[in-house]
Amino acid sequence: MLTSRERVQAALNHQEPDRVPLDLGGTLVTGMNVSVVYALRQAMHLDPPGTPVKVIEPYQMLGEIGPDLVDALGVDVVAVNPEKGFFGLKIDDWKPWQLSDGTPVLVPGQFNTEPAADGNLCQYPDGDRSARPSGRMPAGGFYFDAIIRQEPIDEAKLDPEDNMEEFTLLTDDEVLYFEREVKRLYEQTDKAIVANFGGTAFGDISMVPATQLKNPRGIRDIEEWYVSTVKRKDYVLKVFERQCEVGLANLERLHRAVGDRVAVVFVTGTDFGTQNAPFLSVKTYRQMYFPFHKALCDWIHRHTAWKTFMHSCGSNLPLIPSFIEAGIDILNPVQWTAVNMDAQMLKERFGDQLVFWGGGVNCQRTLPFGTPDEVRREVQEKVRIFGRGGGFVFNTIHNIQAQTPIENVRAMYDAFRACRTYPLGEP
Repeated sequence: MLTSRERVQAALNHQEPDRVPLDLGGTLVTGMNVSVVYALRQAMHLDPPGTPVKVIEPYQMLGEIGPDLVDALGVDVVAVNPEKGFFGLKIDDWKPWQLSDGTPVLVPGQFNTEPAADGNLCQYPDGDRSARPSGRMPAGGFYFDAIIRQEPIDEAKLDPEDNMEEFTLLTDDEVLYFEREVKRLYEQTDKAIVANFGGTAFGDISMVPATQLKNPRGIRDIEEWYVSTVKRKDYVLKVFERQCEVGLANLERLHRAVGDRVAVVFVTGTDFGTQNAPFLSVKTYRQMYFPFHKALCDWIHRHTAWKTFMHSCGSNLPLIPSFIEAGIDILNPVQWTAVNMDAQMLKERFGDQLVFWGGGVNCQRTLPFGTPDEVRREVQEKVRIFGRGGGFVFNTIHNIQAQTPIENVRAMYDAFRACRTYPLGEP
């Protein structure tokens, strides 16, 4: 039997390993809401009742996928993420809290646990309550929404450097942190390491409001940013050019520190698709984003053994040839539920050039609202389609959301365990 690291590497090389690799929590877009992690751990009898689960990403309220759950499910990857999350909160110094549904959790020490009189819970950049809040969870909610803190825009004074405030050269301490974490996981596990170093996702809309900054400058309103990709193209291109310079410098330092112990590097999480079509033309993608994706991927492929990971939700079909030309190795979340994203077609057209990471089950309909039998059938079908010839890592289409029935989650993993072994065939 292959080790997890060998299994993932074979799939990345478009070879059939002994069984289809499994990801859960290897990235911040392939995880599970903390309430579902708690329910799954209880259902699998991994914890006594009432044992809290750590919230390792407060913005999306993702739960920690602990080593015991990794072993129980047969997960093949582990994540290395930055020390700080979306709100600039350091992910440590744990303290108890409770979700609106009563789930017991542990949150980082800087996490605000006191809701306002209206029931809304606000988070503050860097945990500083003297600053304006940058995130809000509605009463009874499960996630945070970014609070837009756009200052009035003076066209004459717009400076691309204002949108570069969060894209900085890594400090020695930050590089040392990544070096230690990669070394620890490489030596203490047999898992493939996925690194989210950050800073290279050009135009990722989740980053635009800069929830970690106390007084974000530049263009920070989501709608205004999208308008600017048409109205202020020169401005946006200058931001991307500077960001690319910094990103390349950081990648060079990080590679010196971690070497090729990392298997996959998360390059970009910018969503280019809607449910029905890309939100931009191929021409615009190639003008605005392609040069920077290609610069990063070219450097990575020249200097490292890392594989490049792109997350882009929605209907991306017209853009996929350009993604491949830019040097993207892995596409996630493989949203075959979107228009023109049929699973069989994607595998036939691009399966020898792209690794499909995700697409195992529909997180919008089947997993939260279907029956366990429907979940099982969908898992079996997608493993058979995407797993043929390698080039597939199983995960759901994006994070598993709050209030997903635990019987469906169990059905998904049970079905996957039963059909993941090569040679793949009919269930």
